[in-house]
Amino acid sequence: MPEGTNLLNRIAAVDWLCRIASRTGIAAALMIAVLAAQPGFATPPASHTRDRKVVAKPRPKAVPAEDVTEDPEPMRSEAANRMIAWVTAAHDNGTLPYVVIDKPTATLFLFSAKGEFQGYAPVLLGVGIGDDSSPGVGAKNLAEIGPAERTTPAGRFVAKFGKALGRQRVLWVDYTNSVALHAVITTHKSEHRVERLLSPTPDDNRISFGCINVGTGFYTKKLRPLLQRKGGVVYILPDTKSLDEVFPRVRLLPYLTGLASE
Repeated sequence: MPEGTNLLNRIAAVDWLCRIASRTGIAAALMIAVLAAQPGFATPPASHTRDRKVVAKPRPKAVPAEDVTEDPEPMRSEAANRMIAWVTAAHDNGTLPYVVIDKPTATLFLFSAKGEFQGYAPVLLGVGIGDDSSPGVGAKNLAEIGPAERTTPAGRFVAKFGKALGRQRVLWVDYTNSVALHAVITTHKSEHRVERLLSPTPDDNRISFGCINVGTGFYTKKLRPLLQRKGGVVYILPDTKSLDEVFPRVRLLPYLTGLASE
């Protein structure tokens, strides 16, 4: 019998065995191996092979935009670096965890009572540029507060959790002037607060009446558990004033650093 005819017969036999095995469940692998070992055997062409089903892996679940947080420590402004270094050197926070809010970059930095970095997140701030609260602003209705009065004041605040309107618990930073730190508000969709938090620049992070908004995930998973028992110290860096003007004792940082190195 010619070699070509013999090869075709072997290929047909292999194809037949594969069909029988797939229908009856009989293991024909041994018989195929014997045929394959014979001289002149070649791999069957693509038309004789069975296509394998490709099972697509499920796509990962989308994370809600307000739950997006960033853990690696970012580049900090010079003012934020000075402030954090001074708090560490002077132990100004005492036994409380603390928060540093850098208004120019719209960024919040969270630290434990021992000064251990816990994470950072973008924040939304008051629409007004300024470092002081207008006199009596805390007693006004929201509709009575003009855009220039909607400032987030700079300074050192001892903050504690308490109830706000609607029995919601918030971290009161400056209770007298109605300045609180809370999870981002999404009631008014036209304000696009979540999108503002996720934007790559701080240029659109001025939207609130003075309160500080942070992503829901960061607030519920990191900030609230750390501060809910005893509260904490919140340092808000200035917009227009110098850091030394708002925090005069920061000038002592070189002296404190020198003492620590001795």
